[in-house]
Amino acid sequence: MGKIRRILATDSYSNVLSSVLSILIGLLVGFIILLISNPSQAFNGFISILVGGFSNMKDLGQVLYFATPIIMTGLSVGFASRTGLFNIGASGQFIAGAYVAILIGIKCTFLPGPLRWITALLGAMLAGAIWGAIPGILKAYRNVNEVIACIMMNYIGMYVVNYLILNTGVYESMKNQTKRVPDVANVPRMGLDKIFKTSSATSSVNSGVVIAVLMAIVIFIILQKTTFGYELKACGFNRESARYAGINENRSIIFSMMIAGALAGLGGALLYLAGSGKGIDVVDVLAAEGFNGIPVALLGLNNPIGIIFSGLLVAHLNVGGTNMQLYGFAPQVIEIIISIIIYFSALALLFKGLINIIIKDRKKVPVSSDQSSQAPWPVKPENDENLEPDETKSGEKGG
Repeated sequence: MGKIRRILATDSYSNVLSSVLSILIGLLVGFIILLISNPSQAFNGFISILVGGFSNMKDLGQVLYFATPIIMTGLSVGFASRTGLFNIGASGQFIAGAYVAILIGIKCTFLPGPLRWITALLGAMLAGAIWGAIPGILKAYRNVNEVIACIMMNYIGMYVVNYLILNTGVYESMKNQTKRVPDVANVPRMGLDKIFKTSSATSSVNSGVVIAVLMAIVIFIILQKTTFGYELKACGFNRESARYAGINENRSIIFSMMIAGALAGLGGALLYLAGSGKGIDVVDVLAAEGFNGIPVALLGLNNPIGIIFSGLLVAHLNVGGTNMQLYGFAPQVIEIIISIIIYFSALALLFKGLINIIIKDRKKVPVSSDQSSQAPWPVKPENDENLEPDETKSGEKGG
C-alpha cells in the first residue's frame, strides 16, 4: 500500500492524471453539446469521436499524417516554455519554413533525389530559426515581450510569404496556392502508405511522423541530459541566478527561440512535402497549425514525450470529427467540440495542482495516543503515582 501511495505522489502520475482529466471533462462537455444539437444521433456521433482513426487503417494513417505538423509546433511551443519563454510565433515560423521547403522542392532541380527533400527540410529549419531569432534578439537586448514580438512576426510572415509566392514562380493561379511539389522532393513514404490504406483509398502518411518522433526524443535528450539544455532551463527559471552562475542569458534566450523556430519550420516542411498535393493558400489567414501547437504543448505539459501523445490525440479527434458528418452533424459542431477539449487542456496545470493538494491531504495521518510513546522527545507525565506531591514540588525547587 505504501508503494502505491509513493507512486501516486510522483510528478509523473499527477501529470498524466491531470491531462486525462482534461480530456474526459472536455469530452463530457462535447457530449452535452451533441445532445443539445441533435439528441437522436448524439450517442452515435459521440462514439464516432471516440473511435476516430481506429475505424480503419486508412483513417489511422490520416491520424499520423495530421499529427506530424502539430507535434512539431507543439515541440516548438513546449521547448520555449521549458526555457521560460512563450513562443506564440509558431504560426509565422511554420509558414516561413513551409514556403522555403516548397521553393527548394520546385526550383532546385539540380539536386539529385534524396538531397532535394533533405535540403528542403534543412532550409525550412533555417527559415524558422531566423524567424524565431528576431523575437529572441528583441527579448535579449531590448527586453521586448516575446509574445508581442511573436504576434507581429506571425502577421509579417503571413504577408511576406503571400508576396513571395506570387513573385517567385511557385504560384498556381487556378488554385490560388503554391504549385505541386515534384515527387522527388517529397519526404519518402517508407512503405507506410501501403500499410495504412483500404481497398479503395490510401492515406497521406509518410516518414514525416518518424522524423517528428525522433525530433521529440532529441529535444528530450537536450533538455534532460545535456549541459546546454540545463543552461537554457536555468536561464528560464531565473535569469539573475543564471547570470550569477556564469551563464550567458542573452545567448540562451536567442538560442531557445531559434531552436523553437526551427522545430516549427520543420513542421511546415513535413506538412507540405508529404505528397498529398497540399499547397500554401494565398489568403490573409494565419497558419492554424502554429496555434494548434499551443494546446498540444499544454496537454503534454511541455514534455517532449507527452507532446507526441497529445498530438496524436488531437489528430485522432479531428479524424473522428470528420466521421461525425455521417450522422448529420454540421462541421461547425465538430470544431466546437474539439475547441472545448483543447480549451480544457489549458487547465491541465490547474488539475495537476488540485491532484497534488488531494494527495498531500491524504498523506496527513492524525497522531493517535499510542504513537505518543514513540515521540523523539520526552513527554512529561500528567500524574506520576510513584511520587508524592511534596516530593515532586521539592524536586522542582531544589533540583
